Amino acid sequence: MPGTLLAVHVHAHVKPDAIDAFIAATRTNAAASLNEAGVVRFDVLQEVEDPTRFVLVEVYRNPAAAAAHKQTSHYVTWRDAVTAMMAEPRDSVKHVTIFPEDDDY
Repeated sequence: MPGTLLAVHVHAHVKPDAIDAFIAATRTNAAASLNEAGVVRFDVLQEVEDPTRFVLVEVYRNPAAAAAHKQTSHYVTWRDAVTAMMAEPRDSVKHVTIFPEDDDY
C-alpha cells in the first residue's frame, strides 16, 4: 500500500553557461526548503553524462506542504533566478512513496 508522502521529481535542463549559477541558486533553495515543516527531503542531483540536466527530488508530508513550499520567499527567489537559466521549461512528476515507510523519513 502506498504511503501518504508526496514525492516530486523536478527535471531541469539548464544552459551550459548557467550550470554553476543554477547549482548555487538551487543549493540555497534546497537548504532553506529543509527548514520547512512539511518538507521531508530535498535532494539535488546532476546527471553524469549530461551535466546540464538536473533532478530535484522533493518529498513532502502532503500536497498542502508542497503548495506551501511554492509560497515561500526562498522558492520564489529561486524560481525567478533560474527561469532565464533554463534550456527548456522545467517539468515535474508527482509520486506517492512506497519505501521507506512514512515513519522512516
